Amino acid sequence: MHLNIKHFLAVTISFSLLSSAMAGVMETEEQARHRFQLELEFVQCLANPNYLNFLAQRGYLREKPFVNYLKYLLYWKEPEYAKFLKYPHCLHMLELLQYEHFRKELVNAQCAKFIDEQQILHWQHYSRKRTRLQQALAEQQQQQQQTQAPSHGNTTSK
Repeated sequence: MHLNIKHFLAVTISFSLLSSAMAGVMETEEQARHRFQLELEFVQCLANPNYLNFLAQRGYLREKPFVNYLKYLLYWKEPEYAKFLKYPHCLHMLELLQYEHFRKELVNAQCAKFIDEQQILHWQHYSRKRTRLQQALAEQQQQQQQTQAPSHGNTTSK
């Protein structure tokens, strides 16, 4: 649980920095960089269904300011921000968190377990499929190279 509390504290700090910025207080470059790092870390934590369950069980997902913060974080879907994400699946979870029904279901540990299992299945099949696609592409490129190779026949010109 220590990790979850650390992340939530980081979000609280980020949320207060955002509130200051929205109140018209100018944010320094260092504060902006710090907020960016905190929000990046938090958004990626959203890919963890157990963390979402932690937030739901403690009531954070019912609090209007926190729900508004989740809405604000949708800017991470923009390509100029999404390129920094190591776990892009977090964007799907962020999108689902916009729905009250999903937030309510996350209180149930079985819901988090189901999401976790589905993520594992997705990555297992994704990895296999990707490996097959990469092999097929490599074979196709090899065949193209063989058919495009210049012939070195003994042709003489007269």
